[in-house]
Amino acid sequence: MHLQETSKLTPKIIARADHNISRSQISENALKVLYRLKNAGYAAYLVGGGVRDLLLGREPKDFDVATDARPEQIHALFRNCRIIGRRFRLAHVQFGREIIEVATFRAAHSAPVEQDPGHDNHGRILIDNTYGTLEQDAFRRDFTVNALYYDIRDFSVADYVGGVEDLGTGTLRLIGEPYTRYREDPVRMLRAVRFAAKLGFRMHADTSAPITALAPLLDDIPAARMFEEILKLFLYGFGLQAFESLRHFGLFGRLFPRTDAILNTEEQGFPHTFIAEALAGTDARVNAGKPVTPAFLFAALLWQPVRQRAMELETQGLHSGDAVRQAVDEVLPGQIKQVALPRRFSTPMIEIYQLQPRFTQREGKRPQRLMAHPRFRAAYDFLVLRAAAGELDPELAHWWTEIQTGDAAGLASPPAPHAGRRRRRKRRGRRATAPPT
Repeated sequence: MHLQETSKLTPKIIARADHNISRSQISENALKVLYRLKNAGYAAYLVGGGVRDLLLGREPKDFDVATDARPEQIHALFRNCRIIGRRFRLAHVQFGREIIEVATFRAAHSAPVEQDPGHDNHGRILIDNTYGTLEQDAFRRDFTVNALYYDIRDFSVADYVGGVEDLGTGTLRLIGEPYTRYREDPVRMLRAVRFAAKLGFRMHADTSAPITALAPLLDDIPAARMFEEILKLFLYGFGLQAFESLRHFGLFGRLFPRTDAILNTEEQGFPHTFIAEALAGTDARVNAGKPVTPAFLFAALLWQPVRQRAMELETQGLHSGDAVRQAVDEVLPGQIKQVALPRRFSTPMIEIYQLQPRFTQREGKRPQRLMAHPRFRAAYDFLVLRAAAGELDPELAHWWTEIQTGDAAGLASPPAPHAGRRRRRKRRGRRATAPPT
């Protein structure tokens, strides 16, 4: 299906009686936006992932609206609205903590790419504010299952691109010519991986075929945008599957090149499993409704190059703690050119790393001091992952687990060197200064 074919197609309309979407499943605030646009004389459709998930019987995380109203017209209707974006202008209508995103129908750029200031020389879209019709908007979207429109006027669903059929067969299909669409926005390759993993769908052969060859296009994507995509890939309960798919298509190496280089090697004849262990644990936490943090995620994703460099520095005579610090200083600057990492996440990530050498210090009061550290729990969880991946002796992780539960009988560490000698000095000192009898 090519973009220029929109005028030739008649949409498939699924009447209210023939689909499972009910207004009771739609956010009250999204309904307010839809009805206000409709009552003002504008077209108003629920679109994208919200419609897709409702048709699949899932609970949507958010609701997006498409309309023929321009951003300034939307702004005039809603006092709680702000216009965002330059490349792609959108209206955000805010109701407390919920934001309903409202987009004006888009059309394809009519000029050839080489003459169009909205594209760069590789075909990437720089400015995407060419407004159009509902039909044109459907073909501007990325995947068929994300291009379904729920009409608030009669509660029907409009399908211009075969999205309903692809939902039924579990197929993720890119709309349009894949090479062109990926060049327009290379992040669509990451989105293809994400949606396939999230939905449990298989990519259509035409959709997956160009990805490996076009993976280098990700190098030109702003690092801040890549950070947001990483969170969507790895913090929503399907991170391990997404990771495996990213590696299969050669995309992971464009995001984390130093980590990927190490993953292509073996350690003592065994593959590196630390990231897989970390992502499996993260998925389990997400699916159990437990909190996860980007700091821990990035600590896992960057640990292999940091660990390898720290070991090299230790062989050169550096103390383990200093080696970790220097390794972070070498690895992190290059990494954030690919994927941005805000300081609020990089700081705790570095602390997790720096606490790792301290887990080997079990003498005297050191365990108590370490357990009092505000980042202890995250660092301990990291230690357990390292043990599970075979990086260190499981006994060490077991010791720290037991000492936290109070079941550390018999696990007391050996006395610190020369501790008895220090005690004897103190006793002699007390006898020397005691008053004569």
